[in-house]
Amino acid sequence: MSVVGVRPAYPGDVEAVSDIQVRAWSEGYGTILPASALAELTSAEALGLWRSRWAEAVAAPPSPRHRLLVAVDEGVITGFAAHGPAGDPDQDPETTGELLTLMVDPRHRRAGHGSRLLAATVDHLRDDGCTTAVTWLFAADEVLRAFLVSSGWAPDGAHSKGDLGEPVAMVRLHTGVA
Repeated sequence: MSVVGVRPAYPGDVEAVSDIQVRAWSEGYGTILPASALAELTSAEALGLWRSRWAEAVAAPPSPRHRLLVAVDEGVITGFAAHGPAGDPDQDPETTGELLTLMVDPRHRRAGHGSRLLAATVDHLRDDGCTTAVTWLFAADEVLRAFLVSSGWAPDGAHSKGDLGEPVAMVRLHTGVA
């Protein structure tokens, strides 16, 4: 039986987190994002930028309520989730947290890592005094949407367009965490 769990990210985890992000985007968003945007977001140059951003998120998060968590299996980083106070103007950041990202390495999917990351995120948000959580996802990301809906999340009616060289439809989901 594997030793699995979720813990806060350490500086030494940044390379694995960035590699997972690029692999997950490369394998999961080919039919969702414009090809040029996906190529840019998963390029070697982008990998360097992701490493810099995740290193900053670990070393100097924007607030004490911003966290980067990693899923581990026998010491191997298998996924990650980031969360913080909600950033949308129609949300109260004192009582609403935001799941900023949740990604599992394509090589480690369907092993419970996403569920553990989501549960740990909700636990942290609850401990921070949140009663609600929100997240934005690509409207065409049926895999993530199905996972979140099966975990009790639902669309809240908010829509947006991400600018990735061309507009990409986004939808916001929410759930109670109290």
